[in-house]
Order: sequence, then structure tokens, then C-alpha cells
Amino acid sequence: MPRIGLLTSGGDCQALNATMRGIVKTMINNAHEPVEIYGFKDGYQGLIYGRYDLMKPSDFSGILTRGGTILGTSRTPFKRLNTPEEDGVEKVPAMVKTYQKLRLDCLFMLGGNGSTKTANRLRKEDLNVIALPKTIDNDTFGTDLTFGFTSAVEVATRCIDDIHTTASSHGRVFVIEIMGHKVGWIPLYSAVAGGADVCLIPEIPYDIANVQAAIERRMEAGSRFTIVVVAEGAISKQDAALSKKEYKAKLAERTSPSIAYDLAHQIEQATGRETRVAIPGHTQRGGAPDAQDRIFASQCGVEAALGALEGEYGFMVAQRNGSMCRVPIEEVAGKLKYVDPQSDLVREARALGISFGDE
Repeated sequence: MPRIGLLTSGGDCQALNATMRGIVKTMINNAHEPVEIYGFKDGYQGLIYGRYDLMKPSDFSGILTRGGTILGTSRTPFKRLNTPEEDGVEKVPAMVKTYQKLRLDCLFMLGGNGSTKTANRLRKEDLNVIALPKTIDNDTFGTDLTFGFTSAVEVATRCIDDIHTTASSHGRVFVIEIMGHKVGWIPLYSAVAGGADVCLIPEIPYDIANVQAAIERRMEAGSRFTIVVVAEGAISKQDAALSKKEYKAKLAERTSPSIAYDLAHQIEQATGRETRVAIPGHTQRGGAPDAQDRIFASQCGVEAALGALEGEYGFMVAQRNGSMCRVPIEEVAGKLKYVDPQSDLVREARALGISFGDE
């Protein structure tokens, strides 16, 4: 009897349930005997403390369209993996013990970069682990797509769409802050889809003078409003020249809630145009998965389960050039996939007149 474990780790997203459904349905439909399913509560914390439910196939029925995760999730930072819990529990030995106690044949881990690093650590402890690329940021190395991304882009784009009407009515500049701490995939895609005028992402440091110039060009052309999309991790050319330590110290001195407010103040001071801030925030992680996410999540679940049934472990499911594949976890763990400033989409966005604030 195959015995499998499921856990969802790190930030939540819209297609976690769809992915687990894909795993379980594939295991049940293709295994030659009943499958025993253990769902660990709240990510790696459930594995550490042995908090789990023995689940039935019916638990995974009707969840294809349900956002979030029926198992719950939490963050267990990889950099603190060797640091005992507050009660003294050693994380890795505890996870190994739970895995062995349940006599699992495979642990399916749905998570992003940090979570995949932990999965790779468990692989090194001789556990059979398969990772599935979850993150709204689409920044997992080794795969063209992650589940959660297209749904987040849809939410961000709807926000930009809605802001257009009020910005136009009042003749305002709107700064819309989109999730993207280290990479700018969601801001880039939503800026193009939503018809933004300026898009500032971490991979392309900006000059506020260039942002001002873009806004003034629109004013001179008779436009009543400007939409500025900014990633939460966007950085100016001036700050990009600082050392990591210097920049961290500067961020610690920030008195405003986020970069969007700093940028809005700078724009209003420079242009004299009334400027407002909109932040969709965690709505980008919420709601039902869109159709593309449901499809990709299902594909990931199927490929992961088929790998386990074939006795192959230690890989992350990925999509490359439109095809599903299996990538060794050690090749992707902890690596980020950044937006290439020379990519086709950036080039095409520039051709549409979107300013990235760098020129």
C-alpha cells in the first residue's frame, strides 16, 4: 500500500488545493492498491510536530476551484533550519522521525524557493521527496511557470483596470504597488495587461527624473492621468549603487509604509500632479485560481504522482518550453528566476510606451 504525505509550505496561493487534488486523483487512479494519504498541518510545522490527518479521497473532492490550502501553511525559514524550535525541538531530526514513524513512501512538498531548499535537505537525509513549484511570484528557478502566478496577475490586473476609471475621472497620477520583493514578474505582466504607463521592477533600477519625464510627456500629450505600477522591491539607481548593508540600513530608516508612498510623494513634488496610492496587497494571493492555474496545478500534481508511482524521487516538477519535466531538486533549490531586462516582454512593453524609469 503506497503511503504518501502532503504539505503546503510558505506563502499561500490560489492553486494549492488544485495541485493536491491532482496528486491524489492520479495516485488513486493509477496505483494498483489503495493509497494511504497523510496531510500535514501548517507546512513543515506539521511534519516537525507530527500534526497530521489521515485523509480520505473524498477530502480532495470539490477543491479544484477553492483558493488557499485545506492543510494550512506556515513559514519555516531555511536559514533557521538548524536552530531548535523555542521548545528545544531539533527541526530536521523531528521531521525525519515523523516520516519514518508513518513509514511514508514519499513526501509531496508544495512550496517556493525556501521551502524547496528544505525539501532538498530532507532528500539528503534519505527521505523520498518530490517538490512542486508554488509561488505567486513565478520566481522559482528551473521552471517557466509556477502555480499561483497567473491568478495573482489576474488580481493585480483587475486592480489596475479599476484604478483607470477613478484616475481618469479626477485627472490623477496613481501609484499601484504590486507584490514582487526580489523579482518583478507580477508587476511586469500586470502592467502590460492593465495598460500601465510606468512599470518599476527590482531588475531594472529607476531614476525618478525619468519617471517624472514619462508623466510629463503624457500631460503634454493631453492625458488626464498616469498609472505607475511599482514592485514592492523596486529600487532606484541611487540605492542600487549602495552596498547591501547600506541599503538595508536605509530601509530601516524609512518612515513611510512602503515604496509606493515614497514614490507618490516624489512624483507629486516633482510634477505638481495630485498623486494617490493603491495597494492590492494580499488580495493577490486570495480568491479562486484562474483557469490557467487550475490546468497547470493539475499537470504538476499528475507529473509528481506519476514520478512517485514509477519510483522516482528527489525532483521538482517543472514546465520548460511548454512541456512538463522533472528537474533534480539540488539543481533548483534556493535559486531565483529573475526577469531578464532584455527579454521579449520588456522590449515589447517599451515599444508600447511603458517606461521602466531607466531611460
